[in-house]
Amino acid sequence: MEGLGGDGAQKAAVISRLMAAKRLSGKTHSQIAAETGLTNVYVAQLLRRQAQLKPGPTTAALRAALPALDDDLVAEMMAPPFRSFRPDLIQEPAVYRLNEAVMHFGESIKEIINEDFGDGIMSAIDFYCSVDKIQGVDGKDRVVVTFDGKYLPHSEQKTDHMVSRLNRQ
Repeated sequence: MEGLGGDGAQKAAVISRLMAAKRLSGKTHSQIAAETGLTNVYVAQLLRRQAQLKPGPTTAALRAALPALDDDLVAEMMAPPFRSFRPDLIQEPAVYRLNEAVMHFGESIKEIINEDFGDGIMSAIDFYCSVDKIQGVDGKDRVVVTFDGKYLPHSEQKTDHMVSRLNRQ
């Protein structure tokens, strides 16, 4: 298979094959995660080609969890993905509500990050995410989405710290 780059049709075809391998296993993302030591969201990201499968024990564990993964699919999963989102995805009610929750609580979350850490952000690169099901105090099911990202402070823009400028002198 050729690399995916920005070819949406080819990426969709690979994702379809990956989802078929998952369906054939009869396992949920959370079950695959438990078998591989990955988070359930990361498993979904791998199968949706939004994350890169790293060589080593993770690859072997994923192949054991999903026996229908052939060499071509594993090779595709190991290529750097073209990370993207479909613009119509926001119309999906669950995605819309997640976006709404982040937008509604975002300003308060930012203020608390600044109070507790300083002027900075949460990394979406050095980042873990999971979705869990718990029972609330009222006995009803609740969704717990955990965003676990590294804190990245904003830098003071001093010229003597700018390596590219120092190398030009």
